[in-house]
Amino acid sequence: MKHTIVVTPSGEELVLIAKADFEQIEERLDIAAYDMAKSADSGETLDAGDVAKALAAPTPLAFWRERRGMALNELAARIGVSPDHAADLEEGRRKGDPTLLKRLAIALRVRIEDLIADE
Repeated sequence: MKHTIVVTPSGEELVLIAKADFEQIEERLDIAAYDMAKSADSGETLDAGDVAKALAAPTPLAFWRERRGMALNELAARIGVSPDHAADLEEGRRKGDPTLLKRLAIALRVRIEDLIADE
């Protein structure tokens, strides 16, 4: 994404981007807002089989990604990390910072708390 930084006479910095890039950002924000609203209202419950799968998964992230039927590459692209980074998160070799956890929660339509393993 190309951009140009412009400084106004008052010293305020503005970023100029192509209209197509702006529309893409807007669309992603709309999707994220929709997904967050949907997950908050979903009232999703897990049956005994789901609970067993969740407990058997290496991390809650692995369980939720599989439950959503999302490929690891797709999740990585949605949250803006490499597939290797996403795999490390899913296997518990890395921990995500709060910003990354928020992006994961939005992508998987769950609460951030649902992605944190009980220790």
